[in-house]
Amino acid sequence: MADYLVIVESPAKAKTIKRYLGNKYEVKASMGHVRDLPKSKMAVDVENDYQPTYITIRGKGPVIKDLKAAAKKVKKVYLAADPDREGEAIAWHLAHILEIDEHSDCRVVFNEITKPAIQEAFKHPRPINDNLVDAQQARRVLDRLVGYNISPLLWKKVKKGLSAGRVQSVALKLIIDREKEIKNFVPEEYWTIDGRFSINGETFTGQFYGMNNEKTELKSQDDVNRVLEALSGETFKVASVNKKERYRNPVPPFITSTLQQEAARKLNFRARKTMMVAQQLYEGVDIGQRGATGLITYMRTDSTRISEVARAESAEYIQEKFGEAYVNRSVNKKKKAENAQDAHEAIRPTSVRNTPEDLKPYLSPDQYRLYKLIWERFLASQMAPAVLDTVRVDLQNGPVLFRATGSKIKFPGFMKVYIEGTDDNREEEETFLPDLEEGSTVKSEKIEPKQHFTQPPPRYTEARLVKTMEELGIGRPSTYAPTIDTIQRRHYVVLEDKKFVPTELGEVVLELILEFFPKIIDVHFTAKMEAELDAIEEGKVEWITIIDRFYKEFEKRLKIAEQEMKKVEIKDEPAGEKCERCGHEMVYKMGRYGKFLACSNFPECRNTKPILKTIGVTCPACHKGEIVERRSKKRRIFYGCNRYPECDYVSWDKPLARQCPKCGHHLIEKKGKKGVAVQCPACDYTEA
Repeated sequence: MADYLVIVESPAKAKTIKRYLGNKYEVKASMGHVRDLPKSKMAVDVENDYQPTYITIRGKGPVIKDLKAAAKKVKKVYLAADPDREGEAIAWHLAHILEIDEHSDCRVVFNEITKPAIQEAFKHPRPINDNLVDAQQARRVLDRLVGYNISPLLWKKVKKGLSAGRVQSVALKLIIDREKEIKNFVPEEYWTIDGRFSINGETFTGQFYGMNNEKTELKSQDDVNRVLEALSGETFKVASVNKKERYRNPVPPFITSTLQQEAARKLNFRARKTMMVAQQLYEGVDIGQRGATGLITYMRTDSTRISEVARAESAEYIQEKFGEAYVNRSVNKKKKAENAQDAHEAIRPTSVRNTPEDLKPYLSPDQYRLYKLIWERFLASQMAPAVLDTVRVDLQNGPVLFRATGSKIKFPGFMKVYIEGTDDNREEEETFLPDLEEGSTVKSEKIEPKQHFTQPPPRYTEARLVKTMEELGIGRPSTYAPTIDTIQRRHYVVLEDKKFVPTELGEVVLELILEFFPKIIDVHFTAKMEAELDAIEEGKVEWITIIDRFYKEFEKRLKIAEQEMKKVEIKDEPAGEKCERCGHEMVYKMGRYGKFLACSNFPECRNTKPILKTIGVTCPACHKGEIVERRSKKRRIFYGCNRYPECDYVSWDKPLARQCPKCGHHLIEKKGKKGVAVQCPACDYTEA
């Protein structure tokens, strides 16, 4: 019979830990939280120091009964929930339910689920950290006071099922403010002049830089004409050649926000999915004869710190795999972000020798792709900087100056393993220039002016939104994914082409909150509140003091809102067509996956149908129907015939209304990393 009971959150984590502890330990899972605030009421006593009332979560009775029975049979119970505020709160609730002295050495924490880390953690158990519990409790109470007071107001004045919250309302405001910027944006004209030059049979490109050795902006056709008139002939003199060696340093290993951003860019993962798969990798995956093994460190972190053991192991691996020149011997410690808690290490593999290819047979496709991303990012962060040879050449023709730049990789360093993605999916490419000497001449083959207009700021993708929230200090690593999920479930925003677009409902809700609760959605106030939660965790301030200071002013605002907030009616937008079943007007409705068509005679008539967007192309299969844009169950766009099921033509690639000049087949648009290309699916014909 076991002497000790260890309680963790999940069966996967329990299975992995059990392997390292031996027969004296029994490991059981609480299946997450066992107690929480009830959903049916606020359960915060504002008259009695904001004391929360917790209840056992529905359905957890059998789990608690099992844990109590197991606890009675052992000498000691260890609580080994995750090493963060929420994990500390879970341990605190378990201690209360199992009648464990929370001030005894009952709490065990570890940043990675490996044998050395687990064994070391059990040598140093500690009491439950009251400050961590208070910080988590303060967040729950604060969110209850906001959500359970404002949400019923919104139900009365707008519609049922709405909600408001500190972090979600600020995230919504960011998206709506960006949409206003886009709508109010006034494009400005500007021009560029590209030149193609040649010397000794080699060609290269350059761009207009300026006049009379000064950088010059081209704002109109007249500015361009002045430059073209100043050119004399086709010969340009090489005025200067500037060669430099440039070092490019690796990016640090992942923290929660950068992992979510990069997984969105490179793997097309939503933030919620990234965290779910990362949790699986952290808790342990069965890898053959080695059994359940934790593959990454804890995935909720805002620190880029790396242990000396991991650093030494990676240096040894890099030397073996790539050679001594690729090892970064200087300790690459990036300055800690101002609002980072720095409680854990960065997200990294538990062992760099667990290579993605070795683990591939044991991982699901999603697990493999995310693990590979984490492994490559960490390994690259420990490698030497890349060295690039850059050259800048100024070409002169009278007062006109063109500039050509080129770069080539002299030593790849970390770039041999990993290059960070960008929001616009640009790939860094080498650009070569021929050997040019000062005083030599080149010939201009083509001088081409191009008109451009400034573009509005881009809408937020998930990656951009997470990055902005992190930079502004809104929320913490564990809150990004659920916040984004909430504003979508409430239909405040929808995703179009992977970018957030606010709905009318979202704009109405934000307007009401702005009018009556401006502090709730003030970015600086929300960031300050996060800092105060951190101060509670550090034991610098009492949680009740922070809540009381907030609630006294909030309560005044609440009373004003209850009296003065007017009822808002959001009318359904007519679709301009009749219901084919009952003849009533069809209207646009907002559902879980965006807008759809529904009969205005609901509930008597329940006719609904998707909104079909035609693309102006006749079906290439039946030559009768129109091609329409549809969405799969996973919200991926595909194209099909509007005569379905009579015609079953479907395509992931967008068909075009023209034929291949080579074979006569219809052409398609093919999206790739470098943009969109026009291709023929039947032969090798392609266009840029």
